[in-house]
Amino acid sequence: MRSVMSERNNKLALLGGQPAVTGEQKELFHWPIITKRHEEAVLEVLRSGSMSALGVTTEFEEKYAKNLGRKYGLASPNGTASILSGLYGLGVGVGDEVIAPSYTYWASVMQIYNLGATPVFADIDPESLSMDPSDIEHRITPRTKALVVVHLGGYPADMDAIMDIAKRHRIKVLEDCSHAHGALYKGREVGTFGEAAAFSLMSVKSFAIGEGGMLFTDDRRIYERAIMFGHYRKHGKIKLEELKKYIGVPLGGAKNRLNQMSSAIGLVHLEMYPEWMAGIDKAMNYFCDELEGTPGIRPIRPPKGSGSTKGGWYFPLFKYLPEEMEGLSLTRFSDAVKAEGTTCNPGAYSPLHLHPAFTELDIYGHGKPTRIAHYRGDDPDLLLKQTLPVTENMNPFVFEVPWFKHFQKKEIDQHILAYRKVVENHQELLADDDKEKDKEIGSFSSAFSKDDL
Repeated sequence: MRSVMSERNNKLALLGGQPAVTGEQKELFHWPIITKRHEEAVLEVLRSGSMSALGVTTEFEEKYAKNLGRKYGLASPNGTASILSGLYGLGVGVGDEVIAPSYTYWASVMQIYNLGATPVFADIDPESLSMDPSDIEHRITPRTKALVVVHLGGYPADMDAIMDIAKRHRIKVLEDCSHAHGALYKGREVGTFGEAAAFSLMSVKSFAIGEGGMLFTDDRRIYERAIMFGHYRKHGKIKLEELKKYIGVPLGGAKNRLNQMSSAIGLVHLEMYPEWMAGIDKAMNYFCDELEGTPGIRPIRPPKGSGSTKGGWYFPLFKYLPEEMEGLSLTRFSDAVKAEGTTCNPGAYSPLHLHPAFTELDIYGHGKPTRIAHYRGDDPDLLLKQTLPVTENMNPFVFEVPWFKHFQKKEIDQHILAYRKVVENHQELLADDDKEKDKEIGSFSSAFSKDDL
C-alpha cells in the first residue's frame, strides 16, 4: 500500500487534519443523466396530453424485453408493484410459502402478505450477500410455491445452484434485479434465469427513469395473470380462456399503469445505458483495484475471469475485516473515512425477519401476526422465531463505498487516498473507539436518498 505521507497532510481529518477529498465533485456523482433527447421525448408526451395512454409505454416494454432477451415486459409505477404482480403471475396465493432473503430491502418481500402467503427467510452467502443456496433446500415444504432471489448490491446470486434446486422441487423463481441492471452471471444477464424477473427503475437506480418498475417473463400465463392483477387497460391482450371472463376489472384491485413520461425517458435510456454502464464499471473497478489488498477492507465483487459482473454497481459494498485493523470498530472506521470527504456508510440492511412486521404485527386484523395468518405448517411460533446467523451478524462487517457514475481518475484518486489514509493511521482511532455502536448498525430502508423520505 502506497504511503499517503507525501501526498497530503497525513493527520486524520476526524482528528483535525485536512480532508483527502476536496471540492464538491458533483459531476462525478451526478445521476441520472438527462440529455436533450430525454427532454424532447418527455415534452412530446406532455404536449400530446398522452401521459396516461399506453403507446409509449408499450413500446418501452417491448424494446426492453427484446434487449433483455425475454418475450414479455410489463411496466408498473414502481419495482414494488412489479414484484407483487410477478408473484401473482407465478400463482402465489393463500397458504403458499415463498422463500426469500432477509438481508434485503422490504420491497423484495413485504408484498407476499398481500397475496395471503407466508414469507420464509433463508440466510445469505457471506461473500456475495445474496441468498445462500445451501440454506434453501431444508426450508422447502409441500407448500413452497416460489423463491424470491435478490441480486443484492448488483452481485449476481448463485443462479446455477438456485435454479437446480428450484427445478428439482418444481418451484418457481422470481429474480429481484432492482440493484443489478445489466449485471452478468457467467456471461448471461440477470433477469433471464427465473420464470419471472422484476426491476425497479426509480431515480436512484442505475437504470433510472424517474419512477417505475418492469416485470419480465417468457411464460404467457405469468404475463397474462400479471396483466389481470393491475393492468385493466391491457385486458385486450388476454388470450387465455381461464382469464377472459374476468376481463374489465383488475383482479388485485390495483392500478399499475406507468406514466408515459417515465416510459419516454426509458426508451432513450435503452440506447444510452450500455455506454453509461461501461463508464460506471470502469470507475468502480478502478477504485476496487486500487484498494485491493489494503488491510482491513475488501471489495465485494465477482471474481475476475468468472464472466460475472455487477452491471451498474448500484449500492456498492465492501467487506470490513476488523481483525486486520486491531479490532477497530466499523463505526469508528466509517466516521474517520467520512470525515475525509467520501462515502463510507456502515452496514447495509437490518434483518427483515427481526422486524416486528414479521414477528408480531397483525396488519389486517386476523387476530394473530400477519406472518402466520395463513400459515399451514405445524409450528407457527418457530417460524416467528427464525434465526439466520450470517444475516444477523453481517452489518458490522460490510459498508457502502462511493458510487462513481463517471471515470474521472484524478477525482477518484482522492477517494482512494481517503481510505488508505484512514487504514494507515487506524491506530490513532483505537483510543476513543466505542465498539458498542456497531450493535446499532443497519436500516430497514437502506440505500435511499433524502428524496425518498
